[in-house]
Amino acid sequence: MLRSGRPHDGRLQKVQQALWLGATVAQLYEITAIDPWFLEQIAGINALADEVRHATRLSPSLLRRAKGAGFSDLQLAALRGSREDVIRGVRHALGIRPVYKTVDTCAAEFPAHTPYHYSSYDAETEVQPREREAVIILGSGPNRIGQGIEFDYSCVHATLTLREAGYEAIMVNCNPETVSTDYDTANRLYFEPLTLEDVLEVIHAELEAGPLAGVICQLGGQTPLGLAARLEGRRGAAARARRPRPSTWPRSGVPSDRCSRTPDCRCPSTAWPAVPHEAEAIAARIGYPVLVRPSYVLGGRGMEIVYDASMLASYIERATEASPEHPVLVDQFLDDAIEIDVDALFDGEELYLGGVMEHIEEAGIHSGDSACALPPMTLGRHELDQIRESTLAIARGVGVRGLLNIQFALTGDRLYVLEANPRASRTVPFVSKATGVPLAKAAARIAVGETVAQLRADGLLPATGDAADLPVGAPMAVKEAVMPFGRFHGVDTVLGPEMRSTGEVMGIDADFGTAFAKSQSGAYSSGLPSSGRAIITVANRDKRSMIFPVKRLADLGFEILATQGTADVLRRNGLKTTVLRKNAEGIGPNGEPTTVGSILAGEVDLVVNTPVGTGARVDGYDIRTAAVVKGIPCITTVQGLAAAVQGIEALKTGRIGVRSIQEHQADLNQLWGR
Repeated sequence: MLRSGRPHDGRLQKVQQALWLGATVAQLYEITAIDPWFLEQIAGINALADEVRHATRLSPSLLRRAKGAGFSDLQLAALRGSREDVIRGVRHALGIRPVYKTVDTCAAEFPAHTPYHYSSYDAETEVQPREREAVIILGSGPNRIGQGIEFDYSCVHATLTLREAGYEAIMVNCNPETVSTDYDTANRLYFEPLTLEDVLEVIHAELEAGPLAGVICQLGGQTPLGLAARLEGRRGAAARARRPRPSTWPRSGVPSDRCSRTPDCRCPSTAWPAVPHEAEAIAARIGYPVLVRPSYVLGGRGMEIVYDASMLASYIERATEASPEHPVLVDQFLDDAIEIDVDALFDGEELYLGGVMEHIEEAGIHSGDSACALPPMTLGRHELDQIRESTLAIARGVGVRGLLNIQFALTGDRLYVLEANPRASRTVPFVSKATGVPLAKAAARIAVGETVAQLRADGLLPATGDAADLPVGAPMAVKEAVMPFGRFHGVDTVLGPEMRSTGEVMGIDADFGTAFAKSQSGAYSSGLPSSGRAIITVANRDKRSMIFPVKRLADLGFEILATQGTADVLRRNGLKTTVLRKNAEGIGPNGEPTTVGSILAGEVDLVVNTPVGTGARVDGYDIRTAAVVKGIPCITTVQGLAAAVQGIEALKTGRIGVRSIQEHQADLNQLWGR
């Protein structure tokens, strides 16, 4: 009960549990200061739940009262020791279904006609009949890390193009902070949760209203995609649910047998330990480092790169999911690999590569946190041909119609498939702006039966070519993640396989350096520095690859500061370097400063720190935290340092200019011949 006194995300659940356990409304009011009226409502929900649980049978009147109070079929099934589909079947047999009321956007001053609906277990529906065929689009639901506003972009563009094509676009979403839930975006909006029960009831309501072509599940991210398999075969839903054929592969990857059918492409070694102690033997067989994660995660939650057995043991101890019910997945980690993101369209026959993005950071950084460039900076024709062939094979293998996102890793000349999702990705808005091709609109048209060839003829896609052969003169675009570290002091800024970003920015210009510099000005309030002092402190594995970018940084006029180990390497390669003491060592006997002290004193303009493995983590954490406190750019990979050097070169040459996105789009249309 005491845990409900302080506001936090699980507070209402704690209040409800306290009432279950015998706390009174008066006691909770004293602790929480929540108005007794609200506490009484929660107590009433508990009382009704008790009545449902202990009733000899679930009578029609009791079932109707429970549904009217907001209990889902799944909750009622749990209370009765039954199954969700059984409760739903009984409810439908009794004719207990929700109706949909219209949100009164005019505050009762005059009749409202906005097609903006919410469900209620009332008697009369306000959904108006229609004659035109409709398509239901499932939105992205609540925004959270891993499920962002980028998916709403795809939903809105699909809605607009379907309306232009003559369909009635029906949006289902429950997030008021999105454009898709504006009352005038879709022909009709259902402000409902994205659960199977609620979506099935919306489908039923729309079937009653008029003809329904089907449901598009691939534009709102992982939440609606997770419903596709369960909607398959349902009346009104199957035509456009577009569930990929395999139904047992993990959410975060494609099955290895489908990868192995693709020439020159494979999947990293993967294993599921049946019990926690098996993970160590599997990791030893695969070879360290390994990527470990709980099964069925979103946004890379809980993922870590493990470099030795002791780190693995620590992870297994902390990961409560390490059990037969929620096993830990152990993946081969592809060290020093280039990660490539691909967004593609597939109509069942023809593939259109919408975007091929090369990540700036190495594989192992979550794609949502990694900066990337389009077109790719270092990929040649051979690699692009490999990517096209592998993407086509996977698209055919999983049976997708519409958008497909695949993440590849290139190590040497070997291409690996890291992950494939038959849905829109968070990079679709970036790719569409960078190439001038509206991918989400094209995907929606393919979902209702059109082909890539038809979309080329209509001008929605270029008449020839795609992102693998962008026209000469196409600009370079860089996507950079925006991190929330400035609002969460104390959170480590080092990047890894678990997604942490809360937004994205885009820089676009004629060359990579200028585009990267622009992206950094959006990601950091002050952007990249063009001069000053840079602290360089890197892990042993990065010392060789840091030499050339640091040398170029010195040539650009930066004073180089470093801890002893890094300074020794730089000095041996002819770089003048000032040694700083590690924070743990404290200020020297003659006043020699520490890394953290110099940052907090405002004497540093750029921080480069690359932690890895089990060493130097405490000192690195302090360095990165100090950089966040002072608002200084903090780079945690050598690849990021190399990109930053190119951006600083662009800043010093004065090549930074400003053009509107519309001007870039006009140039792209001219290059595409549209």
